[in-house]
Amino acid sequence: MTLYSILVAGILTYFSRMTMVALVSRDMLSDRIKGVLAYVPSAVFPAIIFPGIFINDYGNFIEMNDPKIFAAIVAVIIGYFSKNIIATILAGLISYWFLIFI
Repeated sequence: MTLYSILVAGILTYFSRMTMVALVSRDMLSDRIKGVLAYVPSAVFPAIIFPGIFINDYGNFIEMNDPKIFAAIVAVIIGYFSKNIIATILAGLISYWFLIFI
C-alpha cells in the first residue's frame, strides 16, 4: 500500500509540474516576468546548499571549526574568481576531503 501511495504521489506531482512547463510558452511571458524568473536558480541554490553546510544530522547548528564551513569558503572564493561551476565544485570537494583526511 505504501509503494502505491508513493507512486501515485510521484505521478501526480510530476503531472502537476509538467503541465506548467508544457502549457506555458516563453512567448506568453512578458520581459519583466522572464527577468524575474532568471533569478530563481540563484535564489533556490543557497536554500538547498546552506542547510547541508550549517546544520548537522540532529538539526543543530554546527560549530565554527567544522571542515564544511572552510570548504564552503574555499568554494565561494574559487567560484567568485573562476566563474566556473565545475571548478567551484571540485575546489570545495577537494578542500573538504583535504581537511577531513589530512
